[in-house]
Amino acid sequence: MPGSNGTPENLVNTVTEVSDRISTLVREEIELAKAEVSRKAISLGKGTVSVLAGAMFGVFAVLFLLITIAWALDSLLIEGAGDIWEGFAIVTGGLAVLAILAFVLAQRFFKRGAPPVPTLAIQEAKQIRETVVEKSGVEG
Repeated sequence: MPGSNGTPENLVNTVTEVSDRISTLVREEIELAKAEVSRKAISLGKGTVSVLAGAMFGVFAVLFLLITIAWALDSLLIEGAGDIWEGFAIVTGGLAVLAILAFVLAQRFFKRGAPPVPTLAIQEAKQIRETVVEKSGVEG
């Protein structure tokens, strides 16, 4: 039922276009949120793997430390025993360094991934809402 100047038809086209753009915008915001959460989840997963690796290296370091102590005591108490404990001491030190590095790496991954909230998507949605409210003059 367009008037002589076609205003109702233009209004329908405008409303349809705005509706399509809002739908596209919402879909894109959802995709952004999914991508952001999955990136943070991957970082948390890497942090968990790093903690497990650090714990494994730490356990082996403790075992090698105990073996080193046993060989050092054997070397000190028994005449003619070899100095094999020095090799175990070196391995113990290496395992301790690997454990510490794994825990430091895990800490970085956890800081990067926590909390797994799509903060960028939420910030974008707030900016879009403010822009729409500002342009339309409607309080929301």
